[in-house]
Amino acid sequence: MSRLQIKGANLTPRRDSFDPIETASRDEIGALQLKRLKWTLNHAYSKVAHYKKAFDKAGVHPDDLKSLDDLQNFPFTTKDDLRGYYPFGMFAIPREQVLRVHASSGTTGKPTVVGYSRRDLDTWADLMARSMRAAGCQPGMLVQNSYGYGLFTGGIGFHYGAERLGMTVVPVSGGMTERQVRLIADFKPDVIFVTPSYLLAILDECHAQGVDPRQSSLKVAMCGAEPWTNAMREEIEDAFDLHAIDNYGLSEIIGPGVSCECIESKDGPHIWEDHFYPETIDPATGKPLADGEVGELVFTTLTKEAMPIVRYRTRDLSRLLPGTARSMRRMEKVTGRSDDMMIVRGINVFPSQIEEIILKDERLAPHFVIELRRVERLDEITVIVETRPDADNDVFAACDRDLAHHIKALIGVTASVRTVKSGTVERSLGKAKRVIDLRSKG
Repeated sequence: MSRLQIKGANLTPRRDSFDPIETASRDEIGALQLKRLKWTLNHAYSKVAHYKKAFDKAGVHPDDLKSLDDLQNFPFTTKDDLRGYYPFGMFAIPREQVLRVHASSGTTGKPTVVGYSRRDLDTWADLMARSMRAAGCQPGMLVQNSYGYGLFTGGIGFHYGAERLGMTVVPVSGGMTERQVRLIADFKPDVIFVTPSYLLAILDECHAQGVDPRQSSLKVAMCGAEPWTNAMREEIEDAFDLHAIDNYGLSEIIGPGVSCECIESKDGPHIWEDHFYPETIDPATGKPLADGEVGELVFTTLTKEAMPIVRYRTRDLSRLLPGTARSMRRMEKVTGRSDDMMIVRGINVFPSQIEEIILKDERLAPHFVIELRRVERLDEITVIVETRPDADNDVFAACDRDLAHHIKALIGVTASVRTVKSGTVERSLGKAKRVIDLRSKG
């Protein structure tokens, strides 16, 4: 869907509303980044014990940064580093000057804690408003915010950004899917903020209630917080007759608002490079990669006061591309995470690869999970996928056979497939859990 006129609204962003840096030259962007990067390195080194220790161990000093390329000489920051200084040891300002604290769920260990100064919160709201404007949102629009509120940065990040832009916010949060559909019908929002997997759950509920999603008031869905394919974008856009815009962020860097697609192009999120310096590295060796090569995204904050982050390894896989609708570089849609990758009999497998194959089969719904087991010291996968609600009862065996064939032909791995009735796979109320690791369960 390339049209910017949809459901009676012109969603083209006004160029006179852009921040000047959005259309600045690459030389101007680079000069600003170098100035701000020098400040960040000095701020982190002088105020955060971890960075003083890590820089000294690596034999580097903030004064060694003479060009942007010199950043690769500085050490990485990992999630384990943040957990090692739990809860407030990574703060660069006194805790009393930190106005807000967010944290990850901590499902695999201690949560990672992030803090924000007053200026950080203003920056975050400004960048979220910039992202929303790029996505086609406009002041006065009504938005249903279906991201979770709380320690997770999604709900509150989007909320304050929408208010900064001048939108009317309905803070529904995640869950209560029946109510989500009712509010869309009653309040008639122009925009919804939501994870793509949960928007599919809302779609199911529309069908259950006999509601035609294409007749809804929704014009834009700002989707993020999990990897999703362009095939899923097409599924969502066709189902709701709207623009599904990819946005990207992570709490360790700021939350949502690190990058966002522009509705004019929808060709990958533009990174707000005046506040975040991106790199890609080989996830195995840590060596820097050239723009255009697929690797692990690494970010350095350029303006964060409360908690500056230097060369944070995100584990997200993407590549850096030239800017199109804005001067700043784009990142390709995240295809997966290096720690989500399954190695099945020597073959690298990502859930996004299987999702793309599933969405090409009109009999199958985009609801699936992958069970990973170890059988006689070898890993094996089983894909459990739903049929669409209108699928015939006699298609299950054919779907099993066809999907297994396509996975083998396109990915190169043998997979067992179990096709189930619509509504069988558990729905996500936030980030989708695609892989169930059963290798340690007997």
